[in-house]
Amino acid sequence: MKQAIAIGMVVVVVLVVAVLGGVFYVVPETQQVVITQFGDPVGEPITTPGLKMKMPFVQKANYFEKRYIEWDGDPEQFPTKEKVYIHVDNYARWRVADPLMFLQRVQTVRRAQSRLDGILDGATRDTVARHKLIELVRSSNREFEMSEIGDAPEVEEIEFGRERLGQEVLEAARDSAAELGIEVLDLRFKRIRYREDVESKVFDRMIAERKRMAEQFRSEGAGEAARINGERERALKVITSEAYREAQEIQGRADAEAANIYAKAYNGDPEFYRFVRSMEVLGVTMGKKTTLLLATDGELMRYLEKAK
Repeated sequence: MKQAIAIGMVVVVVLVVAVLGGVFYVVPETQQVVITQFGDPVGEPITTPGLKMKMPFVQKANYFEKRYIEWDGDPEQFPTKEKVYIHVDNYARWRVADPLMFLQRVQTVRRAQSRLDGILDGATRDTVARHKLIELVRSSNREFEMSEIGDAPEVEEIEFGRERLGQEVLEAARDSAAELGIEVLDLRFKRIRYREDVESKVFDRMIAERKRMAEQFRSEGAGEAARINGERERALKVITSEAYREAQEIQGRADAEAANIYAKAYNGDPEFYRFVRSMEVLGVTMGKKTTLLLATDGELMRYLEKAK
């Protein structure tokens, strides 16, 4: 009985020592481990997940990320081949390819990011200085389409292009990064813009060009408006003269027809014609308050006497 109790106590002590001393450790699928003993690496890096064992107290498990890590650099100012200063903003993706070398050279992700700043910025500076600005801006030699405000601009053809230059920066940085146990997987140009003083001059040229185009459109519009107004005035005069001619013809025919009717009426009954004309004159000249003085020998007086 006492022997069983002693064995149980030994087992408990061993388990306590194992737990407190860190004999067991877990390697997640997203991590890799390098074991160090008194600060020195021991054995090969452990990249397979699972429950692992190490010597308690004297050995330590150092964890490193297996997944891709983001690097987002600050915009830096670089000169191109034409000595034009531009701001270049890059981003990249990298991973810990050799955890043992990574531990020996940089140890932490923060220090690795700092070392990558110098490596990638230096490679970018060298690449930008060897090429013209147009190579960084364009990716192909496709033709520009006609815009609504002017003709397509004439630009210089490129030999490499933006994607090729990004690959050139990536290849130049990989060797230096590999010495730190880092593999740079991809690099892209996020943004490229002129320096502030150059940018203001570019904007001024763009504004002047747009103003020139606007003046050209205004001039063309004024010329077109003058042409339309001239055609309108000419058409109006033609229509007016044609309408006046037709009105005079109609008036002439009406006068002739009226004269013909008057002539027929006069020839048919001259006395009645004179009576009707006299009544028409009377109706036109007399109002409600008109005082009419008639001569006793006048035709109108004679007609009135007859009416009695």
